[in-house]
Amino acid sequence: MRKIEAILLVWGVRDEVLEKLPLEGHWLYGEYDFIAKIELRDEFEMEQFAEELRHLIHGGTFKLMPIALSTIKNGVEGSETVSMLESLKVSAP
Repeated sequence: MRKIEAILLVWGVRDEVLEKLPLEGHWLYGEYDFIAKIELRDEFEMEQFAEELRHLIHGGTFKLMPIALSTIKNGVEGSETVSMLESLKVSAP
């Protein structure tokens, strides 16, 4: 399992929609309306979350950008590797 940290940016939505977002974040006044840092279990959960946002916001006026992955330890002499997100793309309109 790969833990993912991501930044969510939302713009062009009404305050009533922002109040329905299922996470805590910060309201902004400028180019973006809302920003939040979120933690997800894996790529599948990130895709599901992006789909929920599309339905809640009624469009694609958000960006969900992965910023960090957890390190995966192999059992061989403490060596470590970091898995890359090959199939995951940044959500953008």
